[in-house]
Amino acid sequence: MTFQRARSEEQREARRRAILDTAAAMLDEMPVAELSLNELSRRVGLAKSNVLRYFESREAVLLELLDRYLETWLVELADELAAGVDPRAGVEERSAQLAGVLSRSLAPRVRMCELFGAQGSVLERNVSLEVVVRYKRASLQRLTTMTELASLYVPELGGSAQLFCLNTMVVAGALSAYASPLPAIVAAYEAEPELAVIDLDVREGLRLAITMALLGAVPR
Repeated sequence: MTFQRARSEEQREARRRAILDTAAAMLDEMPVAELSLNELSRRVGLAKSNVLRYFESREAVLLELLDRYLETWLVELADELAAGVDPRAGVEERSAQLAGVLSRSLAPRVRMCELFGAQGSVLERNVSLEVVVRYKRASLQRLTTMTELASLYVPELGGSAQLFCLNTMVVAGALSAYASPLPAIVAAYEAEPELAVIDLDVREGLRLAITMALLGAVPR
């Protein structure tokens, strides 16, 4: 991929989208920690200094990519909840259905969850105040959308809905580390099957954690 110099706002926006699209494609191949600015620049067909004209750092690219992932996911989640939660059911059944939909929806989105889990420890450490504020504003909008969706199906959450949603994403971020065990770990489980009892299934772990959080937050 090669580019001519971007002269218009439309061309600059197209360049930004190309950088984000390339970063997303790279994350289909590698974990977040292995994505480097040098390799991103090479794949997008720009000098590293030119990439830095659009994003001030690798972390700034990943924060914006995370927001893009969250925006897309929440649109899809609305449809998944409409199909998977019966609003006529009792609160415990609706809670179980909500937990099931959330776990099924989040578990395959490994890179989104990995990025979310890396926010505080990695992504927010090499960016300016301007970038952090812009991302946090967007993140709050996503959290508000998720809270509204959860409250629609389990209104009994009341004022706990926002914290429940935030905690759900924190748990998803933490569990994403177990989604792709290293070859040595897989080999250990194969060599000693009794060790596999601690092999965590991300989807089931999410379902249990979300269910327990919901049942603890809603009135019995």
